[in-house]
Amino acid sequence: MTVTRFAPSPNGPLHLGHAFSAIVAHDRAARDGGEFLLRIEDIDGVRSRDELADEFRADLAWLDLEYRDVTPQSQRIERYRSAADDLLAMGLLYPCTCTRAEVASAAVAVGPDGPLYPGTCLRRGPTPGLDVAWRLDMEQAVDLAGPLEWTDERRGAQRATPAMFGDVVLWRKDAPASYHLAATLDDAADGVTCVTRGIDLFRATHVHRLLQHLLGLPVPVWHHHAVLVEADGRKLAKRRDAPALADRRRAGEDGRSVAAELRAALFDTGISLSDIINQQT
Repeated sequence: MTVTRFAPSPNGPLHLGHAFSAIVAHDRAARDGGEFLLRIEDIDGVRSRDELADEFRADLAWLDLEYRDVTPQSQRIERYRSAADDLLAMGLLYPCTCTRAEVASAAVAVGPDGPLYPGTCLRRGPTPGLDVAWRLDMEQAVDLAGPLEWTDERRGAQRATPAMFGDVVLWRKDAPASYHLAATLDDAADGVTCVTRGIDLFRATHVHRLLQHLLGLPVPVWHHHAVLVEADGRKLAKRRDAPALADRRRAGEDGRSVAAELRAALFDTGISLSDIINQQT
């Protein structure tokens, strides 16, 4: 049975980009008579707002998407900690006290997430304390794992090349776990068989495939879809006040009509927000 999930963070309202991603996941599961899950990723410190989770549920109902709620991330902390402990016992994690500014100033290359960490703390070996992040020793991890592959339904077989990310943070100073660690563990725990998400997260899958191998987790397939973009070509974002689904819902718009227009816009090149809005008027 195909199992997919939609995993929003309650740090701002959902917008059309989220609706598009949820529809892709919902319809991918429905195509095979599978199951569509809603997982709330609520470990983003003070930015997470509990009341938004109910808004998300109302938005999905408005779009006429049937789903099953699963355990939110805030109730999975011990699982994340246990996985980090396992990696530490394997000699694959090391503590890091560097600030973002220090990393940026010392970096000599740029990776998918920004400046590549230059290994400062790996060389100097700081004493672990409360104010440290824990990084993956990527070189050792890749050597231990050996060649790995993963499959994207739209782009075929892929060779995992996680080294492009450098020594990623897996346990954060400001939150219990990084996206890389938490999402990988959650998808395994929830029995997700097809991970649907935007093409902007395509390269993150290289790291997730490595973590699956190191932690002995099942390997799903992935389905990376196009993302909605602003008229200027930028991805829709909460921080730029993209129009909220909740506002459209309360204004009396027909959510099923919105979902139908989004389904009609499923193609690989960028999808403009203005195009979707114009189709609704």
